[in-house]
Amino acid sequence: MKFLFRCLVALSIGLSGSAAFAALNVFACMPEWSALAAEIGGDKVSVYAATTAMQDPHRIEARPSLIARARSADLVVCTGAELEIGWLPVVLDNAGNGKIRPGQPGYFEASSFVVLTGVPERLDRAMGDVHPGGNPHVHTDPRNVGLIAAALAQRMAQIDPANAAHYRQRHEAFAQRWSNAISKWERDAAPLKGVMLVQHHTYYDYLWNWLGLQAVGALEPKPGVEPTVSHMTQLVTQQQTRPAKMVVHGSYNDPRASNWFAERAKVPVVMLPATVGGTPEAKDLFSFFDDIVRRLLPAAK
Repeated sequence: MKFLFRCLVALSIGLSGSAAFAALNVFACMPEWSALAAEIGGDKVSVYAATTAMQDPHRIEARPSLIARARSADLVVCTGAELEIGWLPVVLDNAGNGKIRPGQPGYFEASSFVVLTGVPERLDRAMGDVHPGGNPHVHTDPRNVGLIAAALAQRMAQIDPANAAHYRQRHEAFAQRWSNAISKWERDAAPLKGVMLVQHHTYYDYLWNWLGLQAVGALEPKPGVEPTVSHMTQLVTQQQTRPAKMVVHGSYNDPRASNWFAERAKVPVVMLPATVGGTPEAKDLFSFFDDIVRRLLPAAK
């Protein structure tokens, strides 16, 4: 009986200790924010990624499994800039979780902490799938990721003050590693400055701006509109005056249009990971950019 009593006491202490150090439940809309939350939170967070790098982020469905996950979340980390407009409001409405509603500390939009580019001068459905607030794919510039990381660490500390020091310490360590990595990527990618390319979609515009590449055309005649033979033929003709050295598409894009253009323009096809998990090599945020630079460099020669 004494042995049983000691076991019960030990179990009780263990359970109370577990409750004290319970993980912060994070619902991340995109893999890049899942990876960033894990970098900042470490063992104090439990992170769920709602999507994968092989899904078109513009066409996600509000599945019941997402609603169930959001119901128990303490923090939602999403891109914003209306990238998730087609599914996130439905998930939040049906989850019934007041902590993660817009305007609450548990709702975090990454795009709110950086300067968006590509803001349209006018809104017209004839322009294609445009984002009124600007291009939402801010994670393709690592300098943006650094700004968002600082804001996310502060938000985690606000929501989970018992572990605030932990989040700040992990952010400081991440920020130093990230700064060093950016310097290395910029040195390695120096030969890419001024290189012209054709892209499938305007997904990587922040990346081009950071590294100094020039996108001289897109296979989509308008954002979100499938490539057409007539439009791609015009891009092939354009090669005579503005020769692109490569055609680039993301890991979730159908490669057929890129292959069609590459064959006629006599340029290589470069597939880039859309986010963490987009290629076997892009396992986290650091290797995501490692892989991007490695894949782009051969076409610069």
